[in-house]
Amino acid sequence: MTLILFLTVLIGAILLGLPVAFALLLASMALMLQMDMLSTDILAQNLINGVDNFPLLAIPFFLVAGEVMSRGGLSTRIVRLASSLVGHRKGGLGYVAIMTSIVLAGLSGSAVADAAALVSILYPMMRDGNYPEGRSLGLLAAGGIIAPIIPPSLPLILLGVAGNISIAKLFLAGIAPGLMMGLTLVLVWSFMIRKENLEVLPKASGAERWKALKEGIWALLLPVIIIGGIRTGAFTATEAAVVAAVYAILVSTLVYRELTFRDFLQVLISAGRSTAMVMFLVGAAMVAAWLITVAQLPQQLAALLQPLIDSPRLLMLVIMLIVLAVGMVMDLSPTVLILVPLFMPVIKMAGIDPVYFGLMFIMNCSIGLITPPVGTVLNVICGVGRVPMSRAVKGVWPFVIAYALLLGLFILVPELITVPARFMGG
Repeated sequence: MTLILFLTVLIGAILLGLPVAFALLLASMALMLQMDMLSTDILAQNLINGVDNFPLLAIPFFLVAGEVMSRGGLSTRIVRLASSLVGHRKGGLGYVAIMTSIVLAGLSGSAVADAAALVSILYPMMRDGNYPEGRSLGLLAAGGIIAPIIPPSLPLILLGVAGNISIAKLFLAGIAPGLMMGLTLVLVWSFMIRKENLEVLPKASGAERWKALKEGIWALLLPVIIIGGIRTGAFTATEAAVVAAVYAILVSTLVYRELTFRDFLQVLISAGRSTAMVMFLVGAAMVAAWLITVAQLPQQLAALLQPLIDSPRLLMLVIMLIVLAVGMVMDLSPTVLILVPLFMPVIKMAGIDPVYFGLMFIMNCSIGLITPPVGTVLNVICGVGRVPMSRAVKGVWPFVIAYALLLGLFILVPELITVPARFMGG
């Protein structure tokens, strides 16, 4: 009864247009009323305690780093480097987009930011080169959602907090599946353009490649510093966010010299607004998570899924289907904060590795970012590229199917994630 009440109020409030954070608070108050423990003091205390969490400090610093890199010229130089390496191949701009999306994923951690950068820089070039419009937009959108998997990933930070999982382990374990997502895009793109008559860029000379490498090396060093620092224990994931922000600022101002003081003020304002929204959502979700525990909703869910507890792969398949359905109608962050506290006890009962589950969960939610009706990343690429949503939806489906097949492969063979994770120390 309590599980049905919570979900009914939550879904009803969202359908009425209430912001997710307020919908969570309303659903929490409904639970408190049902348990005869409604108290504004308890509500306020858990709301504050929800954001009083050291790992969450990483969010504003990674947001600052991502904004600085976008405005400070790092993204542009990554594109130039990728173009000099693979731009001369047939469909070369597609491979440039894939390579750039992987590198940018290691810089910003935001699917929306990466997708916007990819479209603004590469889509005009692909359009002028007579690349199929729908397929180009689909590839750029699919490349953007690699960012939530490869560190530094903001969704992985939220998941680590919501599920009480080591963020450092999630970061290190996300490298292999993120690269496999990139490889998947390469295979799909090469198949799609095999019969297309596409304009090929001139092959870059050795001198041009060396120049592009020298200009882009500062941007390439950032993910190396972050992963290397976490892997060696030099700093935590939260401290890595501070290092990333400081490094990005220094490179953008002292090396590339493209970040002005006015730009930096806009970076701080934008990051501050985004942080405020995320923190309020986290606080509301932690209130709901506390009440979910008190009301024993995970136990009720475990009772429903009890027949699957002894079949981890089947359980993962059912959970992933549920998450995929929810992710298509809800944005990534609220999906993580609402469902992870519900599923985590069940995952532990089934003996499934929490790090493996966390990466599967985020990858699944990321697919929802490029599927209608919500499709946050789809909306971004259509807005930046100024194209109708229908064209982007038509072009993105082959990549959605490919990602879904990759997700199914990870369910059948968990070792594709767990073995590299153990090797990396995750």
